[in-house]
Amino acid sequence: MEKEEIIIEHCKLIITNNASRNLAANKAGDPASDKSPHYTQIIAALAVSLGPLAAGLGKGYTSPAIASLQEVHIGLKNNQTQLTASEQEASWIASLSLLGALFGGIFGGAVMQFGRRKILRLISLPYSLAWIVTIFAESVITLFITAFVAGFCCSVVSMITQVYISEISSPGIRGFLSAIQKISGQFGILISYILGAYLDWRQLAMVVSIAPLMLFVTVIYIPETPSFLVLKGRMEDAFRSLQWLRGPHKNVNIELETIKLNIQSTMSSHQDNNLPSYDNKKETFIFFKSFSKCLKNIKKSAEDKRFHKPLIIVGGLIIFQRFTGSHSFGFYAISVFRKTFIGMNPHLAAISVAFVQLLASLLSGILIDKVGRIPLLITSSVFMSLALASFGSYSYYNQNISNRLLEVHTSAYETEIITPNTDWIPLLCVLILSIAFSLGIYPITSLLVGELFPLEFRAIGSSLTTSWSYLCSFLSVKTFQDFQDVFGLHGAFWLYACISCLGLLFIVLRVPETKGKDLDEMDPKFIEAMTINR
Repeated sequence: MEKEEIIIEHCKLIITNNASRNLAANKAGDPASDKSPHYTQIIAALAVSLGPLAAGLGKGYTSPAIASLQEVHIGLKNNQTQLTASEQEASWIASLSLLGALFGGIFGGAVMQFGRRKILRLISLPYSLAWIVTIFAESVITLFITAFVAGFCCSVVSMITQVYISEISSPGIRGFLSAIQKISGQFGILISYILGAYLDWRQLAMVVSIAPLMLFVTVIYIPETPSFLVLKGRMEDAFRSLQWLRGPHKNVNIELETIKLNIQSTMSSHQDNNLPSYDNKKETFIFFKSFSKCLKNIKKSAEDKRFHKPLIIVGGLIIFQRFTGSHSFGFYAISVFRKTFIGMNPHLAAISVAFVQLLASLLSGILIDKVGRIPLLITSSVFMSLALASFGSYSYYNQNISNRLLEVHTSAYETEIITPNTDWIPLLCVLILSIAFSLGIYPITSLLVGELFPLEFRAIGSSLTTSWSYLCSFLSVKTFQDFQDVFGLHGAFWLYACISCLGLLFIVLRVPETKGKDLDEMDPKFIEAMTINR
């Protein structure tokens, strides 16, 4: 029999045995059967989700921190050294974290082979240290450095957390556990916005520094992933890890054997059917060898025409995702609201935007499979374009009114009386922009990475598009302030509206619908064997 057929027959036996054992346990009133078999997996997922929480806190930190740094009397209440930042310096503080994330993504992919749990523990310490140094920063240069380091560590933590959760979870709850880290990130942003209304940038940095330390502590009490341990030939450790994750009364021997067969099947494509024995002395050599192997894979993929089309589609969507203003706006939300609002509290507006984004993120997973990718992408682009153009128009009108009042030497108090309070208009525009972004182009772009790239190019495609996404994020956040300096706030949003319209044209002409379609490179029998009891 072929290897794939052997695996399938083996897995069918697993299902039969498990069903018989569970039925017998239920009839006998086994107390273990009454317990949820997934609670230890949920505990492990919650433990590592402190990483995405820290990432969300860091992302949400930027907006209130920039607003705090730009206040004239910053730090005087706590007898700290007065430190302010110009608009250009603030744009570097916001964007350098994303440049650090670009290099962190590359680094994380290389060091992941040393262990998911080990790297999470090691990287959490410099991650927290970066925020602790931020608390005592006395120059803007220090903030530049800590922003870069925090972004670097954030990228590594986010990447490894995603891999960890996918490797420990059973198929039935993998989607739920993956959603935990996504919700944690959005929740972190919301917390930073709320606390930023009451704390200055030093105090808020102190709060953010706690999350990586909590990650360091919680990771101590969870096991390494069974897949990684099997890959390294540490079968006894893999058995103990799987037993902890599945529960003490679960028979994990057959599932462990299935993991071993799956890894051997993958390694057979590289003509190596034997699992390696664990040797710590070889790890450093493997680390440097992986870079050379990565470059060879990129070169090989670039020569294959099947790799070009999905790369262009996903790469193009990333450009329109990052350069339509919604992503960048989150880093400057409070500062922008201050420029446009007359009476409303900008912190309260930012909190409402973060809350709406959290709700939209929860809803996106349902709509993507029910409505389809293309309808959501088109709807998202249309509403984003309208919201951006409307915000720009309001800003232009508001600026003209203010200039006219200044020409007749109207005081600020008289301006508030003469000018009607229309703060709800820009807030509504931003809320529509955030909802359209979170329901459409933001989640679907990431989803298409797994759906469009052929199986043999999926790893390298994911790596390249992730790096491209971070690079575009860095450029978009940095140029957000530059566009305002050149075109004004209204001109910047009109520019983003035009880019969003071009994105709509790109979606209609280039992006295929993938809803309900099988991936042509997948062998159904092999996939069935790969997913059973994982």
